[in-house]
Amino acid sequence: MEYIGATGIPITFDNVPIFDDIDFHFILSFAIDADPSANPQNGKFSPYWQPSLTPESVAAIKAQHPNVKALASLSGWSLDNIVLRWRNPPDPNLWISNAFSTLQDLVNEYHLDGIDVDYENFPRHGSNFAFCIGELITLLKNQSVISVATIAPYYSTVLPYLELFHGYGKVIDFVNYQFYTDKVTTAEAYLKRFKTRAKEFGSAKLLPSYEVNGRGIQGDAFFEALSLLDENGFDINGVMIFSADASLSNDFLFETKSQQFLLNTA
Repeated sequence: MEYIGATGIPITFDNVPIFDDIDFHFILSFAIDADPSANPQNGKFSPYWQPSLTPESVAAIKAQHPNVKALASLSGWSLDNIVLRWRNPPDPNLWISNAFSTLQDLVNEYHLDGIDVDYENFPRHGSNFAFCIGELITLLKNQSVISVATIAPYYSTVLPYLELFHGYGKVIDFVNYQFYTDKVTTAEAYLKRFKTRAKEFGSAKLLPSYEVNGRGIQGDAFFEALSLLDENGFDINGVMIFSADASLSNDFLFETKSQQFLLNTA
């Protein structure tokens, strides 16, 4: 799982090394239900990822590498430094209808295979997030609009995502938990935190994650953590990396090493 296109850095899919014998998911960052001034649009999503990631380039990389899928990540943290929030729609069914229609258009235009859910700020006193997103994913899958759905909780959004996962886990394929936000820096601490999140979300769909030049565990310690997870009986079914944009600066070292690790432990 590779997030791409969130930072405004010019990047293309061709920059990224892709091994043929592995499922490679690009996560375009982000599709947002807001206008350019970050005013909420009640479920009407528009693409805000790097403009170089065109529909034609998605089609081309998928034709070149049949193992590639492309997803749109929903929301993210901010839009032009304005923090984005889940706002409880007064009419959830209208929000779901708007979201289904606009995401179906995005899927068709950009040749997408799925969505990733990355809302990161929530009301303090409950939300209808789990219902709206769960029903949206279910509808998108039932209508064969998408084949893949992932979620991206972090430490302060575990509760709403757990409600979503417990209610709609059957239509959620992977959990891209943002372990780097837990700020653990050693393999042993990473293992401990992974065990905690595996108790909450289960281990089968939970992916280890890494932030390039960012927070949390860095460098070789991440691969020591992966080995430690493997030694402790966890099946590592993938790795999530944020992001390809940052990896331009190091020739995609962590994408290469992660794919090598996954193929060697398959």
